[in-house]
Amino acid sequence: MPDVLDATPYDALLLLSFGGPEGPDDVVPFLENVTRGRGIPKERLKEVGQHYFLFGGVSPINDHNRALLHALRKDFAEHGLDLPVYWGNRNWAPYLTDTLREMAADGRRRILVLATSAYASYSGCRQYRENLADALATLEAEGVAVPRVDKLRHYFNHPGFVQPMVDGVVASLAELPEDVRDRAHLAFTTHSIPTASADTSGPVEGHGDGGAYVRQHLEVARLVADAVRERTGVEHPWQLVYQSRSGAPHIPWLEPDICDHLEERHAAGVPAVVMAPIGFVSDHMEVLYDLDTEATARAGELGLPVRRSATVGADPRFAAAIRDLVLERSAVERGQDVSPCALGALGPSHQVCPVGCCPARAARPAAAGADSPYA
Repeated sequence: MPDVLDATPYDALLLLSFGGPEGPDDVVPFLENVTRGRGIPKERLKEVGQHYFLFGGVSPINDHNRALLHALRKDFAEHGLDLPVYWGNRNWAPYLTDTLREMAADGRRRILVLATSAYASYSGCRQYRENLADALATLEAEGVAVPRVDKLRHYFNHPGFVQPMVDGVVASLAELPEDVRDRAHLAFTTHSIPTASADTSGPVEGHGDGGAYVRQHLEVARLVADAVRERTGVEHPWQLVYQSRSGAPHIPWLEPDICDHLEERHAAGVPAVVMAPIGFVSDHMEVLYDLDTEATARAGELGLPVRRSATVGADPRFAAAIRDLVLERSAVERGQDVSPCALGALGPSHQVCPVGCCPARAARPAAAGADSPYA
Protein backbone atom coordinates (compact mmCIF):
# COMPACT_ATOMS: atom_id res chain seq x y z
CA MET A 1 0.00 0.00 0.00
CA PRO A 2 1.35 3.48 -0.83
CA ASP A 3 1.85 6.05 1.94
CA VAL A 4 -0.55 8.47 0.26
CA LEU A 5 -3.87 6.99 -0.80
CA ASP A 6 -4.20 8.53 -4.22
CA ALA A 7 -7.02 7.41 -6.52
CA THR A 8 -6.08 9.88 -9.28
CA PRO A 9 -7.23 9.94 -12.09
CA TYR A 10 -10.47 8.44 -10.74
CA ASP A 11 -13.07 10.52 -8.96
CA ALA A 12 -15.65 7.86 -8.02
CA LEU A 13 -16.24 4.13 -7.54
CA LEU A 14 -19.41 2.45 -8.80
CA LEU A 15 -20.63 -0.72 -7.09
CA LEU A 16 -22.37 -2.55 -9.92
CA SER A 17 -24.57 -5.53 -9.10
CA PHE A 18 -27.39 -7.71 -10.42
CA GLY A 19 -30.25 -6.35 -8.33
CA GLY A 20 -33.25 -8.15 -6.92
CA PRO A 21 -36.90 -7.68 -5.90
CA GLU A 22 -37.71 -6.13 -2.54
CA GLY A 23 -41.33 -7.25 -2.21
CA PRO A 24 -43.91 -9.60 -3.78
CA ASP A 25 -45.08 -7.00 -6.29
CA ASP A 26 -41.51 -6.60 -7.56
CA VAL A 27 -40.90 -10.25 -8.44
CA VAL A 28 -42.48 -10.52 -11.90
CA PRO A 29 -41.32 -7.05 -13.09
CA PHE A 30 -37.81 -7.93 -11.89
CA LEU A 31 -37.87 -11.24 -13.80
CA GLU A 32 -39.18 -9.40 -16.86
CA ASN A 33 -36.09 -7.20 -16.65
CA VAL A 34 -33.79 -10.21 -16.31
CA THR A 35 -35.37 -12.07 -19.25
CA ARG A 36 -36.05 -9.07 -21.47
CA GLY A 37 -36.10 -10.01 -25.15
CA ARG A 38 -36.64 -13.73 -24.60
CA GLY A 39 -40.44 -13.67 -24.96
CA ILE A 40 -41.15 -15.59 -21.75
CA PRO A 41 -44.88 -15.40 -20.80
CA LYS A 42 -45.82 -13.70 -17.52
CA GLU A 43 -47.41 -16.89 -16.19
CA ARG A 44 -44.12 -18.71 -16.65
CA LEU A 45 -42.33 -15.92 -14.81
CA LYS A 46 -44.74 -16.33 -11.90
CA GLU A 47 -43.73 -20.00 -11.74
CA VAL A 48 -40.04 -19.11 -11.85
CA GLY A 49 -40.61 -16.51 -9.14
CA GLN A 50 -41.80 -19.08 -6.58
CA HIS A 51 -38.31 -19.18 -5.09
CA TYR A 52 -38.63 -15.47 -4.33
CA PHE A 53 -42.19 -15.78 -3.02
CA LEU A 54 -40.98 -18.35 -0.47
CA PHE A 55 -38.93 -15.51 1.04
CA GLY A 56 -41.66 -12.89 0.94
CA GLY A 57 -40.72 -11.76 -2.55
CA VAL A 58 -37.49 -10.29 -1.24
CA SER A 59 -34.04 -11.12 -2.59
CA PRO A 60 -31.26 -10.70 -0.04
CA ILE A 61 -28.90 -9.21 -2.61
CA ASN A 62 -29.91 -5.55 -2.23
CA ASP A 63 -29.47 -5.56 1.55
CA HIS A 64 -26.09 -7.24 1.11
CA ASN A 65 -25.10 -4.54 -1.38
CA ARG A 66 -26.18 -1.86 1.08
CA ALA A 67 -23.95 -3.50 3.69
CA LEU A 68 -21.04 -3.66 1.24
CA LEU A 69 -21.60 -0.04 0.25
CA HIS A 70 -21.40 0.94 3.94
CA ALA A 71 -18.29 -1.20 4.47
CA LEU A 72 -16.51 0.38 1.49
CA ARG A 73 -17.35 3.93 2.55
CA LYS A 74 -16.25 3.17 6.11
CA ASP A 75 -12.97 1.60 5.01
CA PHE A 76 -12.16 4.41 2.59
CA ALA A 77 -12.89 7.07 5.21
CA GLU A 78 -10.86 5.34 7.92
CA HIS A 79 -7.86 5.05 5.60
CA GLY A 80 -8.02 8.52 4.13
CA LEU A 81 -9.08 7.51 0.63
CA ASP A 82 -11.18 10.37 -0.70
CA LEU A 83 -13.30 8.54 -3.24
CA PRO A 84 -17.12 8.63 -3.23
CA VAL A 85 -18.89 5.29 -3.72
CA TYR A 86 -22.14 4.95 -5.69
CA TRP A 87 -24.36 1.93 -6.31
CA GLY A 88 -26.26 0.80 -9.41
CA ASN A 89 -27.93 -2.45 -10.53
CA ARG A 90 -28.47 -4.15 -13.85
CA ASN A 91 -32.03 -5.35 -13.21
CA TRP A 92 -33.62 -3.40 -10.34
CA ALA A 93 -33.48 -0.09 -8.52
CA PRO A 94 -31.17 1.70 -8.16
CA TYR A 95 -30.79 1.17 -11.90
CA LEU A 96 -27.37 1.51 -13.50
CA THR A 97 -28.43 4.21 -16.00
CA ASP A 98 -29.98 6.33 -13.25
CA THR A 99 -26.85 6.02 -11.11
CA LEU A 100 -24.53 6.96 -13.98
CA ARG A 101 -26.78 9.94 -14.75
CA GLU A 102 -26.47 11.01 -11.10
CA MET A 103 -22.71 10.56 -11.19
CA ALA A 104 -22.43 12.66 -14.34
CA ALA A 105 -24.58 15.38 -12.73
CA ASP A 106 -22.22 15.29 -9.74
CA GLY A 107 -19.32 16.00 -12.10
CA ARG A 108 -17.75 12.53 -12.03
CA ARG A 109 -15.59 12.10 -15.13
CA ARG A 110 -13.42 9.02 -14.43
CA ILE A 111 -15.26 6.15 -12.79
CA LEU A 112 -13.95 2.82 -11.53
CA VAL A 113 -16.45 -0.05 -11.50
CA LEU A 114 -16.59 -2.88 -8.97
CA ALA A 115 -18.78 -5.71 -10.27
CA THR A 116 -20.12 -8.16 -7.68
CA SER A 117 -18.72 -11.09 -9.62
CA ALA A 118 -15.19 -12.27 -8.94
CA TYR A 119 -14.60 -14.54 -11.93
CA ALA A 120 -14.34 -14.38 -15.71
CA SER A 121 -17.40 -15.32 -17.75
CA TYR A 122 -19.88 -13.70 -20.11
CA SER A 123 -22.58 -13.29 -17.43
CA GLY A 124 -20.05 -12.39 -14.74
CA CYS A 125 -18.05 -9.82 -16.68
CA ARG A 126 -18.81 -8.96 -20.30
CA GLN A 127 -22.57 -8.69 -19.73
CA TYR A 128 -21.89 -6.07 -17.05
CA ARG A 129 -19.68 -4.27 -19.57
CA GLU A 130 -22.47 -4.44 -22.17
CA ASN A 131 -24.89 -2.95 -19.63
CA LEU A 132 -22.41 -0.15 -18.99
CA ALA A 133 -22.20 0.54 -22.74
CA ASP A 134 -26.02 0.59 -23.02
CA ALA A 135 -26.29 3.02 -20.10
CA LEU A 136 -23.59 5.31 -21.50
CA ALA A 137 -25.31 5.27 -24.91
CA THR A 138 -28.53 6.38 -23.23
CA LEU A 139 -26.75 9.27 -21.51
CA GLU A 140 -25.07 10.23 -24.78
CA ALA A 141 -28.45 10.31 -26.54
CA GLU A 142 -29.74 12.58 -23.75
CA GLY A 143 -26.89 15.01 -24.34
CA VAL A 144 -25.19 14.17 -21.05
CA ALA A 145 -21.39 14.42 -20.91
CA VAL A 146 -20.45 10.75 -20.85
CA PRO A 147 -17.88 9.80 -18.18
CA ARG A 148 -15.13 7.29 -18.82
CA VAL A 149 -15.62 4.00 -16.96
CA ASP A 150 -12.98 1.37 -16.17
CA LYS A 151 -13.63 -1.93 -14.45
CA LEU A 152 -11.55 -3.33 -11.58
CA ARG A 153 -9.81 -6.59 -12.42
CA HIS A 154 -11.10 -10.00 -11.34
CA TYR A 155 -10.43 -10.48 -7.64
CA PHE A 156 -11.12 -14.22 -7.21
CA ASN A 157 -7.62 -14.89 -5.83
CA HIS A 158 -7.10 -11.72 -3.82
CA PRO A 159 -6.40 -12.66 -0.17
CA GLY A 160 -9.16 -10.31 1.00
CA PHE A 161 -11.65 -12.45 -0.93
CA VAL A 162 -10.16 -15.87 -0.17
CA GLN A 163 -9.41 -15.53 3.55
CA PRO A 164 -13.01 -14.88 4.68
CA MET A 165 -14.09 -18.02 2.80
CA VAL A 166 -11.40 -20.03 4.62
CA ASP A 167 -12.81 -18.79 7.93
CA GLY A 168 -16.29 -19.76 6.81
CA VAL A 169 -15.31 -23.33 5.97
CA VAL A 170 -13.38 -23.77 9.22
CA ALA A 171 -16.40 -22.48 11.18
CA SER A 172 -18.77 -24.82 9.34
CA LEU A 173 -16.52 -27.82 10.00
CA ALA A 174 -16.58 -26.93 13.71
CA GLU A 175 -20.39 -27.04 13.64
CA LEU A 176 -20.45 -30.65 12.41
CA PRO A 177 -20.73 -33.52 14.91
CA GLU A 178 -17.26 -34.32 16.22
CA ASP A 179 -17.41 -37.95 15.12
CA VAL A 180 -17.77 -36.98 11.42
CA ARG A 181 -15.93 -33.65 11.32
CA ASP A 182 -12.48 -34.86 10.27
CA ARG A 183 -13.90 -37.04 7.49
CA ALA A 184 -16.16 -34.35 6.05
CA HIS A 185 -16.09 -33.63 2.32
CA LEU A 186 -15.85 -30.06 0.99
CA ALA A 187 -18.19 -29.25 -1.91
CA PHE A 188 -17.15 -25.93 -3.44
CA THR A 189 -20.11 -24.57 -5.37
CA THR A 190 -20.60 -21.96 -8.05
CA HIS A 191 -23.27 -21.02 -10.58
CA SER A 192 -23.48 -23.48 -13.46
CA ILE A 193 -23.21 -21.91 -16.90
CA PRO A 194 -23.44 -23.42 -20.40
CA THR A 195 -20.26 -25.33 -21.22
CA ALA A 196 -19.90 -23.27 -24.42
CA SER A 197 -19.83 -20.11 -22.30
CA ALA A 198 -17.33 -21.62 -19.89
CA ASP A 199 -15.06 -22.75 -22.73
CA THR A 200 -14.81 -19.19 -24.09
CA SER A 201 -14.44 -17.44 -20.72
CA GLY A 202 -11.40 -15.24 -20.20
CA PRO A 203 -8.86 -14.13 -22.83
CA VAL A 204 -8.82 -15.91 -26.19
CA GLU A 205 -5.50 -17.65 -25.56
CA GLY A 206 -7.01 -19.47 -22.58
CA HIS A 207 -10.18 -20.67 -24.31
CA GLY A 208 -10.77 -24.40 -24.20
CA ASP A 209 -12.24 -26.98 -21.86
CA GLY A 210 -13.82 -24.96 -19.05
CA GLY A 211 -11.87 -21.81 -19.91
CA ALA A 212 -10.94 -19.27 -17.26
CA TYR A 213 -14.24 -19.78 -15.41
CA VAL A 214 -13.50 -23.35 -14.35
CA ARG A 215 -9.76 -22.76 -14.01
CA GLN A 216 -10.25 -19.82 -11.64
CA HIS A 217 -12.81 -21.63 -9.49
CA LEU A 218 -10.59 -24.70 -9.20
CA GLU A 219 -7.74 -22.46 -8.08
CA VAL A 220 -9.86 -20.81 -5.37
CA ALA A 221 -11.15 -24.20 -4.20
CA ARG A 222 -7.57 -25.43 -3.93
CA LEU A 223 -6.45 -22.30 -2.08
CA VAL A 224 -9.29 -22.61 0.43
CA ALA A 225 -8.82 -26.37 0.92
CA ASP A 226 -5.06 -25.93 1.46
CA ALA A 227 -5.63 -23.13 3.97
CA VAL A 228 -8.22 -25.22 5.83
CA ARG A 229 -5.71 -28.06 6.07
CA GLU A 230 -3.09 -25.69 7.48
CA ARG A 231 -5.56 -24.32 10.02
CA THR A 232 -7.09 -27.62 11.17
CA GLY A 233 -4.33 -30.14 10.52
CA VAL A 234 -6.83 -32.26 8.57
CA GLU A 235 -6.82 -32.87 4.82
CA HIS A 236 -10.42 -32.88 3.59
CA PRO A 237 -11.31 -34.27 0.16
CA TRP A 238 -12.97 -31.68 -2.05
CA GLN A 239 -14.60 -31.14 -5.43
CA LEU A 240 -15.87 -28.20 -7.47
CA VAL A 241 -19.59 -28.63 -8.17
CA TYR A 242 -22.32 -26.48 -9.65
CA GLN A 243 -25.78 -25.17 -8.83
CA SER A 244 -28.65 -23.02 -10.09
CA ARG A 245 -28.77 -24.38 -13.62
CA SER A 246 -31.43 -22.85 -15.87
CA GLY A 247 -32.19 -22.88 -19.58
CA ALA A 248 -33.13 -25.55 -22.10
CA PRO A 249 -32.39 -29.14 -21.01
CA HIS A 250 -30.72 -30.04 -24.33
CA ILE A 251 -27.97 -27.41 -23.88
CA PRO A 252 -24.95 -28.78 -21.96
CA TRP A 253 -24.18 -26.97 -18.70
CA LEU A 254 -21.37 -27.47 -16.20
CA GLU A 255 -21.88 -30.46 -13.92
CA PRO A 256 -22.22 -32.13 -11.43
CA ASP A 257 -25.14 -30.41 -9.74
CA ILE A 258 -24.82 -30.04 -5.97
CA CYS A 259 -27.85 -32.25 -5.23
CA ASP A 260 -26.54 -35.03 -7.48
CA HIS A 261 -23.14 -34.62 -5.85
CA LEU A 262 -24.60 -35.02 -2.35
CA GLU A 263 -26.30 -38.24 -3.42
CA GLU A 264 -23.10 -39.56 -4.98
CA ARG A 265 -20.96 -38.68 -1.94
CA HIS A 266 -23.50 -40.24 0.41
CA ALA A 267 -23.52 -43.45 -1.65
CA ALA A 268 -19.70 -43.46 -1.47
CA GLY A 269 -19.85 -43.43 2.32
CA VAL A 270 -18.97 -39.80 3.01
CA PRO A 271 -20.26 -39.02 6.54
CA ALA A 272 -20.74 -35.23 6.19
CA VAL A 273 -20.40 -32.36 3.71
CA VAL A 274 -19.62 -28.66 3.96
CA MET A 275 -21.07 -26.71 1.03
CA ALA A 276 -18.86 -23.68 0.32
CA PRO A 277 -20.39 -21.20 -2.19
CA ILE A 278 -17.12 -19.73 -3.49
CA GLY A 279 -18.76 -18.48 -6.68
CA PHE A 280 -20.96 -15.94 -4.87
CA VAL A 281 -19.84 -12.70 -3.26
CA SER A 282 -22.85 -12.66 -0.93
CA ASP A 283 -25.96 -14.65 -0.04
CA HIS A 284 -27.89 -14.34 -3.28
CA MET A 285 -31.24 -16.07 -3.75
CA GLU A 286 -29.30 -18.94 -5.36
CA VAL A 287 -27.54 -19.47 -2.05
CA LEU A 288 -30.65 -19.15 0.13
CA TYR A 289 -32.82 -21.39 -2.04
CA ASP A 290 -30.56 -23.74 -3.99
CA LEU A 291 -28.22 -24.49 -1.07
CA ASP A 292 -29.95 -23.58 2.20
CA THR A 293 -33.34 -24.89 1.09
CA GLU A 294 -33.15 -27.40 -1.77
CA ALA A 295 -29.71 -28.99 -1.24
CA THR A 296 -30.09 -29.03 2.55
CA ALA A 297 -33.47 -30.74 2.21
CA ARG A 298 -31.97 -33.37 -0.10
CA ALA A 299 -29.18 -34.01 2.40
CA GLY A 300 -31.80 -34.38 5.14
CA GLU A 301 -33.61 -37.03 3.09
CA LEU A 302 -30.32 -38.89 2.76
CA GLY A 303 -29.49 -38.55 6.45
CA LEU A 304 -26.30 -36.74 5.47
CA PRO A 305 -25.13 -33.99 7.85
CA VAL A 306 -24.38 -30.78 5.91
CA ARG A 307 -23.38 -27.24 6.71
CA ARG A 308 -23.22 -24.24 4.39
CA SER A 309 -20.26 -21.92 4.90
CA ALA A 310 -20.55 -18.14 4.79
CA THR A 311 -20.03 -16.00 1.73
CA VAL A 312 -17.66 -13.05 1.85
CA GLY A 313 -20.37 -10.38 1.94
CA ALA A 314 -19.28 -7.13 3.60
CA ASP A 315 -16.32 -8.60 5.47
CA PRO A 316 -13.87 -5.78 6.32
CA ARG A 317 -11.07 -7.73 4.63
CA PHE A 318 -13.02 -7.68 1.38
CA ALA A 319 -13.60 -3.93 1.67
CA ALA A 320 -9.86 -3.53 2.26
CA ALA A 321 -9.18 -5.68 -0.82
CA ILE A 322 -11.32 -3.36 -2.93
CA ARG A 323 -9.37 -0.39 -1.59
CA ASP A 324 -6.18 -2.19 -2.60
CA LEU A 325 -7.55 -2.84 -6.11
CA VAL A 326 -8.63 0.79 -6.48
CA LEU A 327 -5.16 2.05 -5.56
CA GLU A 328 -3.53 -0.57 -7.79
CA ARG A 329 -5.58 0.40 -10.86
CA SER A 330 -5.13 4.11 -10.15
CA ALA A 331 -1.34 3.66 -10.07
CA VAL A 332 -1.48 1.70 -13.35
CA GLU A 333 -3.42 4.54 -14.99
CA ARG A 334 -0.79 7.00 -13.77
CA GLY A 335 1.92 4.90 -15.41
CA GLN A 336 3.48 3.66 -12.18
CA ASP A 337 4.92 0.21 -11.57
CA VAL A 338 2.68 -1.94 -9.35
CA SER A 339 2.89 -5.35 -7.73
CA PRO A 340 -0.67 -6.68 -7.88
CA CYS A 341 -1.72 -8.81 -4.92
CA ALA A 342 -2.86 -12.35 -5.76
CA LEU A 343 -2.63 -15.78 -4.19
CA GLY A 344 -1.82 -19.05 -5.93
CA ALA A 345 -0.47 -20.07 -9.29
CA LEU A 346 -2.69 -18.09 -11.67
CA GLY A 347 -1.43 -14.68 -10.62
CA PRO A 348 -3.33 -11.41 -10.95
CA SER A 349 -5.91 -11.04 -13.68
CA HIS A 350 -5.62 -8.58 -16.55
CA GLN A 351 -6.31 -4.91 -15.76
CA VAL A 352 -8.25 -4.37 -19.00
CA CYS A 353 -10.45 -7.01 -20.62
CA PRO A 354 -8.86 -7.79 -24.01
CA VAL A 355 -10.66 -8.10 -27.33
CA GLY A 356 -12.40 -11.49 -27.60
CA CYS A 357 -12.61 -11.96 -23.83
CA CYS A 358 -15.80 -13.79 -22.71
CA PRO A 359 -17.61 -13.20 -26.04
CA ALA A 360 -21.38 -12.97 -26.41
CA ARG A 361 -23.33 -15.14 -28.85
CA ALA A 362 -24.26 -11.95 -30.71
CA ALA A 363 -21.73 -9.13 -30.73
CA ARG A 364 -22.74 -6.07 -28.73
CA PRO A 365 -20.80 -2.98 -27.65
CA ALA A 366 -19.13 -3.34 -24.25
CA ALA A 367 -17.59 -0.54 -22.20
CA ALA A 368 -14.59 -0.72 -19.85
CA GLY A 369 -12.49 -2.99 -22.07
CA ALA A 370 -9.98 -2.88 -24.90
CA ASP A 371 -12.86 -2.84 -27.40
CA SER A 372 -14.86 -0.12 -25.61
CA PRO A 373 -16.50 2.54 -27.82
CA TYR A 374 -16.13 4.93 -24.86
CA ALA A 375 -12.38 4.71 -24.24
